[in-house]
Amino acid sequence: MTFHVKPTTFVGHVTIKVEDLERSLQFYQEVIGFKVLEQTNSTAKLTTDGKTSILSLEKPENVIPKQARTTGLYHFALLLPNRSDLANIVFHFIEKGVRVGSSDHLVSEALYLSDPDGNGIEIYIDRDPSEWDWSNGEVAMAVDPLNFPDLLSSGKQGTWNGLPAGTVMGHIHLHVSELVKTEEFYTKGLGFEVVNRFGDQALFISSNKYHHHIGLNTWNGIGAPQPPKNGVGLESFTLIFPDEETRNKVAANLKQIGAIIEEENDVFITYDPSGNAISLMF
Repeated sequence: MTFHVKPTTFVGHVTIKVEDLERSLQFYQEVIGFKVLEQTNSTAKLTTDGKTSILSLEKPENVIPKQARTTGLYHFALLLPNRSDLANIVFHFIEKGVRVGSSDHLVSEALYLSDPDGNGIEIYIDRDPSEWDWSNGEVAMAVDPLNFPDLLSSGKQGTWNGLPAGTVMGHIHLHVSELVKTEEFYTKGLGFEVVNRFGDQALFISSNKYHHHIGLNTWNGIGAPQPPKNGVGLESFTLIFPDEETRNKVAANLKQIGAIIEEENDVFITYDPSGNAISLMF
């Protein structure tokens, strides 16, 4: 997975807010297949390899349910190492009676579902990059039906044993309030490249010619408001830069375009124009 290691810039971790931590932990362990790395009364860090956390859950004080038609999380996406892993989790979902959406995006094969709070989740595998179709700097993506018989032929029923240790946070897809300032923030500020435009409604951006590390859409409406701080949804996500020099250069670029940068214990935190919080690390 060369698109999720340095020197590529990638999403390393996502923190989401939930209403009921115990309910969420049961779901993320039994249905999705995470293990708990650390836990407090109001937070939990989840892992697949027992060492690194790629997803954290947080129950805010006076938490309120997910608010409709706001900016924030559309989905976070878990990238599995092998096609057989995706097939095996489909068998697992069938056994558990879990309903999922699905799509063949040409670059990838994906499943979609939501957690008990309505936080969106994608679970996917990439096709080999040699099969991706690039034209004039844009990668072809589609929303075609997933060929389940072909996918399931690569797996084996009853062999699913939780998310594989090699699972990474493949990408994050966000609701934003508009795309012009957002594009400037993510390209001129953070240094990503636009690799696909979905009309005037969505942008897909990446580092090192991945199909996308971040998706950005206005499907909740132009001018969609930010959700309340104590509302279910995205708390923040972390971008991993190749080194400190790159991270510091990005911070300078963000300041130049007028973005806010906060510094906390050598962690830089910034906010996109829709208020989505991003930790900048290396």
